[in-house]
Amino acid sequence: MKYLIASDIHGSTESCDKMIEWYEELGCERMILLGDLLYHVLRKDPTGSFDSNKVAEMLNRYASVIYAVEGNCDNDQDQMLLEFSIQSEYAVIAEGGKSYFCTHGHYYNCGHLPPIMGIDVLLTGHTHVPACENHIDYIYCNPGSVALPRGMSKKSFMILDGHHLEWRALSDGRVYMQTDL
Repeated sequence: MKYLIASDIHGSTESCDKMIEWYEELGCERMILLGDLLYHVLRKDPTGSFDSNKVAEMLNRYASVIYAVEGNCDNDQDQMLLEFSIQSEYAVIAEGGKSYFCTHGHYYNCGHLPPIMGIDVLLTGHTHVPACENHIDYIYCNPGSVALPRGMSKKSFMILDGHHLEWRALSDGRVYMQTDL
């Protein structure tokens, strides 16, 4: 199964549209969204590129293939716009003999590990910074943000294909980091 993994869309129509283009072009079968999907921090958006309703419409077309978790900026009003659930703090996905603990990262993270033993990969968003860190008992991965990157990173997402993870730039799809699990 080939997954596109993304986080922190924050209502950006431009970034969501590009993410979906890569989902299609790369032949992905599922999407894992790690929270903060609709809420945007700009009270006034002079560019017009942040629209929670439009992002919800775009994502709802893929509702049947999305696994999503709740971010710290997601709320009940956001859920009312979406046709897939964002009401769980985490999801556990088993793929290719590995277990993936998927969460936003504001609660469960490297400093506050999930209460589940035997997780191979901890996937979080929240920081808006891409990461891949080997720990004694697990690997920590973060796709960064498709809309609002931080820490001099670029807008990015991840692809999980078998035991291979790639971090890709949203702009051109270029692989800039990768690892085998």
